[in-house]
Amino acid sequence: MTRSALSFPAGFLWGAATAAYQIEGAAREGGRGESIWDVFCRVPGAVADAQNGGVACDHYHRTAEDIALMKDLNLAAYRFSISWARCMPDGVTPNPEGIAFYSRLVDQLLDAGITPWVTLYHWDLPQALEDKGGWASRETAERFAAYAALMHEALGDRVRIWTTLNEPWVSAFLGYAAGIHAPGRREPAAALAAVHHLLLGHGLAVRELRRRDPEATLGITLNLTVADPADPDREGDVDAARRVDGQSNRLFLDPIFRGEYPADVLADVAHLGMADVVRPGDLDVISAPVDVLGVNYYHGDAFTTDPEPRPAQPASPLVAADGVRQVPRGLPVTGMGWEVQPEGLRRLLNRLQREYTGPAGIPIYITENGAAFEDVPDAAGFVDDQARLAFFDEHLRALHASLADGVDVRGYFAWSLLDNFEWAFGYHQRFGLVRVDYDTQRRIPKASGLWYSRVAASNALTAMDESA
Repeated sequence: MTRSALSFPAGFLWGAATAAYQIEGAAREGGRGESIWDVFCRVPGAVADAQNGGVACDHYHRTAEDIALMKDLNLAAYRFSISWARCMPDGVTPNPEGIAFYSRLVDQLLDAGITPWVTLYHWDLPQALEDKGGWASRETAERFAAYAALMHEALGDRVRIWTTLNEPWVSAFLGYAAGIHAPGRREPAAALAAVHHLLLGHGLAVRELRRRDPEATLGITLNLTVADPADPDREGDVDAARRVDGQSNRLFLDPIFRGEYPADVLADVAHLGMADVVRPGDLDVISAPVDVLGVNYYHGDAFTTDPEPRPAQPASPLVAADGVRQVPRGLPVTGMGWEVQPEGLRRLLNRLQREYTGPAGIPIYITENGAAFEDVPDAAGFVDDQARLAFFDEHLRALHASLADGVDVRGYFAWSLLDNFEWAFGYHQRFGLVRVDYDTQRRIPKASGLWYSRVAASNALTAMDESA
């Protein structure tokens, strides 16, 4: 059986994404201060094999090489994050040397004909701000707006697209509730305060950037999921899916697009005091209009509250779970153990268009999508990663189907350009289009990277034999 060739709309944007702490290295160079990830990685057992991002892919010193690689791969855009700790080591005071690094990066991208897509925050809060309460403190939201203003002052004459936050769900729930990401806190009430202050920081930054540059393109990137009941006829499972959808999706979408938190989620978490941190006028700030929505999609899941013993695991760190568990459905899984569910992307995009972005007239970009698999290089270091290639192809076909359904999707960023430091997994999980030999820092495009470069160049998917 053959999958048909598919063309994408003219002007569809093809790119790849990275994050500062995962690739830059140079953790103690150029006046950079410590981030929460530098500190978290020193906690025994926090990160696989006590790894850290101190060297990572050494992108700080290999920027020109990496941009040449992007050009060879036909990337039209590069989504990267700025290290707040590099540009404001204490979260407050500008560091000219750190800011200059990103100015050079932007110049080199533009010289190569690659659009810089800037993300201001991808989880690496300056430790000095965490010492004052981190995202559980309102002050951090205010500091974030000042940081956004600083970076716009430095780069705004050349950068036209700004993302405020990457995946605030991860920052809040994995960092402050589950404790498996920096800063490693296990305080559900603090996690909900962090949700609100992250969103408030987003709104304050949007307001500041809009004041400085009314023509800039502003947005936020959310990691969104498709939460299904394991048994749609079982009331407990339907409610389990509601809870996950509420705390993973609607808790972020509703305040941004509707200026309110979902009532059912507020009821679920009422005992944790989230209402106490919301001040009059905050939701007006949070719902300041954006120009684009970035969507990160990796997988969906099925959920149950059925106590009967069967293969299941606790749901992602909900702060009001009531026995919610995730149930495997027999789908293929990636190296992270995540189910491969491309049809979920189509359902998610259609829902977003119907309930959120369509009525607001806001286009969507897929700002991350990808998969980790156990890469096996040959003697020359080349990885023939057909499973990853198929993952990209299947998800791009699902995206194309959503376009046919009328969803306004304007571009796609593969995660990730390079193998990199994968947070708590250290260097054991590889997502890259390009293999990085961490001993030599040699970059070698994988089969998936070469395939993706052809897709980007042709703006189309070629026919594929599913039996191959």
